[in-house]
Amino acid sequence: MRGAIDNFLSVALLILGVTLIGFLLIVYFGPDKTHELAGKNPTAAEIAEIRHQLGYDRPLPLRYARYLKELATLDFGFSDATGERVTSILKRTVPVSAALLLPGFVIGQLLALALAGVAAFNQGRILDRLIMALSVVGMSISFLVVMIAFQIAFASSYGLNWFPARGWDASTALSYLRHVAVPTLAIVFVGTGYSTRFYRSVFVEELGRDYVRTARSFGFSRPRIFVLGVLRNSLLPIMTRILYSIPMLLIGGSLVVEGYFGIPGVGKVTFDAITSGDQPVMKAVIGLTSVVLGTVMLVADRLYGFVDPRIK
Repeated sequence: MRGAIDNFLSVALLILGVTLIGFLLIVYFGPDKTHELAGKNPTAAEIAEIRHQLGYDRPLPLRYARYLKELATLDFGFSDATGERVTSILKRTVPVSAALLLPGFVIGQLLALALAGVAAFNQGRILDRLIMALSVVGMSISFLVVMIAFQIAFASSYGLNWFPARGWDASTALSYLRHVAVPTLAIVFVGTGYSTRFYRSVFVEELGRDYVRTARSFGFSRPRIFVLGVLRNSLLPIMTRILYSIPMLLIGGSLVVEGYFGIPGVGKVTFDAITSGDQPVMKAVIGLTSVVLGTVMLVADRLYGFVDPRIK
């Protein structure tokens, strides 16, 4: 019970820290919209009234407390750029980002586990070196270069021209698969390299355990040793890698992929908000991202105890 309370407090402090830094950078030290809204030749009274409406005349603690209230109630007001309610924007864009990023993330993790297992069981051999070389290539090439290359190869008249080059359409299953194909290939190509190297190091360490040598002496097959032994005993680092990759994927992956392919998800909205100085949208994205990160930490803590009861 004490450990759960400590974990909850640490997550709460994390959320407060991230939101406070984001609030200071975006709002408190951000652009002053007074003169933008006041128009030409405003009077002192008009300027004072606008600053009061924007909350600029309030002290920092009160403004930050209001932001926390907005985060708790999920009421961030209206977008400065479009006038649409921020919650409506998020309801429209979050499913798009999930549908875009989830296939590449899942396929990449499963492929990385499979490749890492093959490399670990063939440690030091040609197959191991080949897989590691391909992983290094995937890690070394810029994500932007990979997206451009795949777009030219699969979605342009210079290549195969199988898929749309930009945009988003999920009205039917076929159109969804066509629009998600190229971004998924890019995500898998880049993300698999990092995960494969990490999982391989975990599996190689586990293969050196006594129970693996005993299982081999009894004639157990490699797939059985891997699934029932190595993979099962490597669940803690695997879960850590997967869970803590989710916030980074939401922040970095959606921003880059959606911005490049013109996909109307959270990343595209965030990019537009940054370029236009749309503070309500930026506050919502930063606040909800910190909540996602805190939730991941709590879920990881609970799963650790479930997988290994020795962890309290």
